Amino acid sequence: MRHLLLLTVCTWIALPLAAQAPAPAERGKGGLFGGSGGSKKDKNEDENVRSVAGVVRNEDDNPVEGAVVKLKDTKSLRVRSYITQKDGIYRFHGLSTNIDYELRADHQGRSSDEKTLSVFDSRRQAVINLKLEPAKEKAEK
Repeated sequence: MRHLLLLTVCTWIALPLAAQAPAPAERGKGGLFGGSGGSKKDKNEDENVRSVAGVVRNEDDNPVEGAVVKLKDTKSLRVRSYITQKDGIYRFHGLSTNIDYELRADHQGRSSDEKTLSVFDSRRQAVINLKLEPAKEKAEK
């Protein structure tokens, strides 16, 4: 009888808490950002936070596995990095809308041009693709 009473009390406590917890996002769906892909705006979405994602490609337009994408915060100069998988996709979340960010990809001596995610870019989920250029010959002195 005590066990049944204890189980009932625990259930009454756990159910309201479970109802408040956000559901886990489905993995592998929703494109570059991994969400459900719906256009419904989340009420808890922070207006001052954004994300950036993209694909690193080589000169033949194939996705590059193992490319290191560096994201530099131009205010604090902090650098974050992401190593791409077979699909060549990179992602950075939790970025401020009040800071410019510089992006660049490197892989086996090749680099992409540096791209900027500007404070004037109003997208909450920006897409910036990076293309690796052939290694440039070092000029002899």
